[in-house]
Amino acid sequence: MRERLTESDVKKIEAEIEHRKLVVRKEAIEAVKEARAQGDLSENFEYYAAKREKNSNESRIRYLENMLRSAIVISDSSKEDEVGINNLVELYMEDDDETETYKIVTSIRGNSLDGKISTESPLGKAVLGHKVNDRVYVEVSEKIGYYVVIRSINKNMDDTADNIRKF
Repeated sequence: MRERLTESDVKKIEAEIEHRKLVVRKEAIEAVKEARAQGDLSENFEYYAAKREKNSNESRIRYLENMLRSAIVISDSSKEDEVGINNLVELYMEDDDETETYKIVTSIRGNSLDGKISTESPLGKAVLGHKVNDRVYVEVSEKIGYYVVIRSINKNMDDTADNIRKF
């Protein structure tokens, strides 16, 4: 599946790749060398743990590089009065009689426990492009859904503190 990434997402992924190649890789190689120097490798837990950590880092680098190669870069801009990517949206949940606030993000940054919903989620898809006071139907499945009302949209979101979700 091709990930949909914003320019900001691409920059964060590139920064993580660079950090892993320049910092984490050197630390992992050094840890393997130190563990190997301890002697008998057949019973050396530290050696196997260091190798596993090194391989995990290399796997993450390959994963991120492949993601960037196949990604579709999308714009995070939207009309001033419409819900778009990186907007903070206050939603009134009619069924629960509660108001909740979410940040609309790309799928790799989605984390509902952290208040970030993906544009690929049912709620994210439903509210994207709508305006304040719009009543929107969120389809969860063919026969299940609920209504939300968009109460406010905050466009001035600082995106620098967000991290790419670790897989």
